[in-house]
Amino acid sequence: MFDVVRTGECDSADRRYDMMSLTDNGVCMDEIDRALIARLQQDATTPYAALGQEVGLSGAAAHERVRKLRERGVIRRTTVDVDPAAVGKGVLAYVMIEANAWMGDASTGAALAALPWVEEAHIVAGGVSLLAKVRASTTVELQRALKEIFAIDGVTGTQTIVVLETFFERPIDV
Repeated sequence: MFDVVRTGECDSADRRYDMMSLTDNGVCMDEIDRALIARLQQDATTPYAALGQEVGLSGAAAHERVRKLRERGVIRRTTVDVDPAAVGKGVLAYVMIEANAWMGDASTGAALAALPWVEEAHIVAGGVSLLAKVRASTTVELQRALKEIFAIDGVTGTQTIVVLETFFERPIDV
């Protein structure tokens, strides 16, 4: 969400202009916004009073900042981090999807989103058209997911990488 930051390009009418930076999607943020996001990524249940105290604001001011970050689309949603193995989804695979035509349309996205095993899907450049992150309970279920992906109109093949172990996953560095 915060790919590259360019400083000094925010609206000069903003009183925090000198301390703000503009993200690639045109959102102005300052260091307090970034600190709030980083803390919420660690624990989204942190009370606003505690958030405010950590960044030098009142609880009400922290709440208002977070509300604006949501309103501007910086914070897309609040969720919980579930251990996939604990809920019976211990098989993780990345599926590279080959196609005979452009697959970047809404119908392809909808077809992948309809498959319960697909957690993420990306249009990519290179030797394949799409990359999907797939979770299943067993390799038999993974095979079923691959068959469903292969049945999507335009798909000509798949290449699958099964994850044996995950060293770490990290939140976006803001």
